[in-house]
Amino acid sequence: MYKNNKIVIWLSFSAFMVLAMAVIGAVTRLTESGLSIVEWRPLMGVLPPLTEGEWRRVFDLYTQSPEYAQEHYWMELSDFKKIFFWEWLHRFWGRMIGLVYAIPLCVFWIRGHIPSGLHRRLVLLLILGGGQGMMGWYMVQSGLIDIPAVSHYRLAAHLMLAVLVFSGLIWTILDFKTAPVQCKGMYHGGISLILLLLTIMWGAFVAGLDGGMIYNTWPLMGDTLIPEEAVYFYNNPAGAQFVHRWIAMIAGVSILTFALRLKSWSLLAMVCLQIGLGISTLILQVPIALATLHQAGAFILLALLLKNIHKTMQKSL
Repeated sequence: MYKNNKIVIWLSFSAFMVLAMAVIGAVTRLTESGLSIVEWRPLMGVLPPLTEGEWRRVFDLYTQSPEYAQEHYWMELSDFKKIFFWEWLHRFWGRMIGLVYAIPLCVFWIRGHIPSGLHRRLVLLLILGGGQGMMGWYMVQSGLIDIPAVSHYRLAAHLMLAVLVFSGLIWTILDFKTAPVQCKGMYHGGISLILLLLTIMWGAFVAGLDGGMIYNTWPLMGDTLIPEEAVYFYNNPAGAQFVHRWIAMIAGVSILTFALRLKSWSLLAMVCLQIGLGISTLILQVPIALATLHQAGAFILLALLLKNIHKTMQKSL
């Protein structure tokens, strides 16, 4: 267990910003805004267009994209500005996360405030954060060629890198705030974590394939429990939804029993709420507000699960 309140505040704010990034990313996806900016300008793209001429330039670039040609050909500049905002905010927020994390890291490092053994971990989180941003642009590129839809594999990689950064931040915060205790259940918690991560990953597949827009019933999918398309479990909307459904339920049972084992009522309540959000989002055909809450809920559930797994660790730091 380490001691430094300033570092805890810095890491906590960084983790909150990653959570907010996931929420903004969900809105960007759900409003079909992700392909509105068709160029990558890491420095000059910090500010949105400030003149009418610049707005016209970025809109003209968008009109050459397959999304405009096939889906948004009816858009005027005023319509374009609405979807542009969310993608710009998503990218801007990612840049701000980088600054909020990197600048204090340098200051704490120079002043010698970082405890021994944490330097590599903190640098690795910085590298992963940069990689997550690059993966975001690599993801966008997949929707700028012929088909106006990003690769669901790249979308999943983009999301899972964010999950990895968030998890690393939460775990490091826990190393500062709580000392692990000798408590049974570490393996149970580890299995629950793997199942939750698989659930989140398949949720990204569902989002990338628009799998939430079909089979909007529960627990049956149409008239059956297992649709014929379920055999194509990773490259088909129905199959991705089927796997996401049932991995989520298995993960839910595992986390629920883990919460009962540790008497963590907050974790128990959160897993029940997250399952409810998931089912409601599906039945109501993915309304933006519910779907966004469902994504945020996944990150909050992950944080609570990590907190309880941390308690079960049997070695002191």
